[in-house]
Amino acid sequence: MMQAKEVARRFGAIEHAIGQAAQLCGKQQGMPMDLKDCINQLDQQKSAVRQAIDTQDDARIRQAVDQMESLGDRAKRACGTAASVTPEMKSAVLKVHDELSDLKHQLH
Repeated sequence: MMQAKEVARRFGAIEHAIGQAAQLCGKQQGMPMDLKDCINQLDQQKSAVRQAIDTQDDARIRQAVDQMESLGDRAKRACGTAASVTPEMKSAVLKVHDELSDLKHQLH
């Protein structure tokens, strides 16, 4: 398992990436509802991961990151099938997905 400080640092970058995606989501017209829903859920679940990190409960951290990574997968798929998503939005979603996926693999 990664050191708690390293997990916290990595998750800070993920929180920032989610914030950027959420901000873009709010600005873009015609966003697919599935993508909007995924980003909103990711934004809401950040606090659950942060709480797990604060308690240093490895199992809870893994479970919370796994759930977020699944949402990241859904968001990536929604981006791939939607024609109305800007390149900037696709890039933000891919960054969130890739960061979550990488953290998940490091935690397992």
